[in-house]
Amino acid sequence: MKKKVVLIGGAGRIGATLSEGLQKEYELLILDKNIREDKNHIEVDATKFEQLVTKIPRDTDVLINLLATQTSKRISDVEKFTDMTNVFFNASYYICLAAVKLGVPKVIFASSNHVTDIYEEDGNSLLGREITTQDYPMSKGLYGVLKLASENVGHIFSCEDQLNIINLRIGSVPDNEKEAIKEKSRLMKTLLSKVDVINLFRAAIETNISFGTYYGVSDNQGKPWDTKNTVEELGFKSQVNANSLF
Repeated sequence: MKKKVVLIGGAGRIGATLSEGLQKEYELLILDKNIREDKNHIEVDATKFEQLVTKIPRDTDVLINLLATQTSKRISDVEKFTDMTNVFFNASYYICLAAVKLGVPKVIFASSNHVTDIYEEDGNSLLGREITTQDYPMSKGLYGVLKLASENVGHIFSCEDQLNIINLRIGSVPDNEKEAIKEKSRLMKTLLSKVDVINLFRAAIETNISFGTYYGVSDNQGKPWDTKNTVEELGFKSQVNANSLF
C-alpha cells in the first residue's frame, strides 16, 4: 500500500518537482492557499490551525512543509515581518501540532542553507572546510533566522510528542537549471538539481531516523555544505550535479 504524503505549500517550485517525481511511488495530496480544488488539490491557509486540522487526512503518513513567501530584504518592515513570521514560523508550529493531533507520524521541513549563510559567500565556505550541521547557526537575514526557529520547534515536538522530524537545509533550486547557472555562477556550487530534490525528499520519507537536520545539495565540485550525514543516515545519492548538466 502506498504511503500518503501531503505537500503543504505544494503548488510552488519544489512541490511541482516532487509531484512529478514521486507520483508513482506515493499517494500525493497538495495543500496550498490559492489553488483550484480537485481530488489531489485542496485549498488551505496553513497559517490557520483549524484549516490544517480539518483538511489534512487522518490517514496521512508524512507531512512535507514547503511553505514559502516572497522575501528579498535581510531586515523587513513590520508588515513583511508579520507575513514572514506567519509563514515561516507560526505555520511550522501549527503543522507539527496538527500532525500530533491527527496522529501523523512524520513531518519533513524544507529548511534552508540560509540558516548558516554567515559562513558562505558566493557559493564558497568561509570556514576553510565544508559547513556542517554542527556549526553554530548564524544567518545574515530574517529568513534564515525564522527557518532555524522552525527547525527548533520541530525538535520540541520530537522530544515531547515523539513526532518524527526531518529538517532539510536545501541548496539552490532554480526553475531552468542550465540558464540559471549561466546567469549566476554561485549555482555551480550550491545547486540542488531537480533529480536530486526528488532523491533527497524520497530519502527523507523512507528513513527511520526519528530526528535529524541535513544539508541538501547536489555533489557539486566545491560545494559549501557537508552532506556526509545526509548520505550516511538518510541514504541520499546525488545523481545530477551542476557539472553534469553541461
